[in-house]
Amino acid sequence: MIVADLHVHTTRSDGTLPPDAVSDAARAADLRAVAVTDHDRLPPFDAPVVERDGVTVIAGVELRVTAGDQQLDLLGYGVDPTPALRAETERLQRDRIERAREIVDCVEGRLGIDLGLDVHPGVGRPHIAQAVADSHGHYTVQDAFDQLIGTDQPCYVARDLPTVERGRELLDDAAALVGLAHPLRYDDPDAALAHAGSLDAIEREYPYERAVDRTPIDDAIEAHDLLATGGSDAHGETLGIAGLGRATSERFCTALDAALSTV
Repeated sequence: MIVADLHVHTTRSDGTLPPDAVSDAARAADLRAVAVTDHDRLPPFDAPVVERDGVTVIAGVELRVTAGDQQLDLLGYGVDPTPALRAETERLQRDRIERAREIVDCVEGRLGIDLGLDVHPGVGRPHIAQAVADSHGHYTVQDAFDQLIGTDQPCYVARDLPTVERGRELLDDAAALVGLAHPLRYDDPDAALAHAGSLDAIEREYPYERAVDRTPIDDAIEAHDLLATGGSDAHGETLGIAGLGRATSERFCTALDAALSTV
């Protein structure tokens, strides 16, 4: 039975669930703990961990970084923002908005249409692709990526991201625990897992859309004595599709409490 979902997005990035509704959604899924981990956006809580209506809500962040030829996502849990992390997330939000506007302008100019898209900090390429599909009958969402806004396509705009070393430094100073998100989603999982030794955790439980072999994750967890985390990567209002069971959740929460007590 899943009792903790440690990877949830809200309307502060690209989710549909308002932050104030997280505890209600968690209770509806019979969860005891949930981590709010919006993309490059600090949580709107006044403490690294808050209790709301019987649910432990963990302030988190999902920070995208570059590592060689690929991009990785780092998850910070128990976040107490430092000035440096606050400044970096604000810069990333500005970059995200500018990037989205450039992509939208390119697509609209190329197709001769008005996407009617309100560009705000939560808007990303999936939203733009959906707007293309809704506005232009010849494109599906996948077509929009494959022909317009995907990597190396005419309307692709790269992001200005911190390196994995810089991201880790920022989160080490601001978060009680730092983990690697969904390692088997990357083009080169082995290269991603090579960074595990400098982290506290790896997201083991995740709703991959294909059958996966978690042996490399388990090997990295054992080799570096890491915590196993898990979450649904929810962008909607249903939580707990993936996450931690009772024993692994208790292990994580104990480690989180211990890390917070030393800050």
